[in-house]
Amino acid sequence: MAKLHVRKDDSVVVITGKDKGKQGKVLVAMPQDGKVIVEGVNVVKRHTKPNGQAQPGGIIEKEAAIDASNVMLYCPNCKQGVRVAVKVLENGEKVRVCKKCGETIGK
Repeated sequence: MAKLHVRKDDSVVVITGKDKGKQGKVLVAMPQDGKVIVEGVNVVKRHTKPNGQAQPGGIIEKEAAIDASNVMLYCPNCKQGVRVAVKVLENGEKVRVCKKCGETIGK
């Protein structure tokens, strides 16, 4: 199982592909596949049949998975996609920090 540089609920920027430059939140991270699903990125149309009363049929737009290597973590301080480093705090907790400005990213 591979480890991803992004997690669920991280803010990311797409760095390559048809959605290059788009920004969104990671909805699902799939480390075993090395893929992520980002809100509003790689939107595809699916033709679905009705599934009872709960789900109507028709053409439904939804986000498809993209490779995790095609996204970078977004630093709100730098206002761009950045590489991150892992820093160990005095209490032993590990945090991700921006390599450009040193700002802590995420939780």
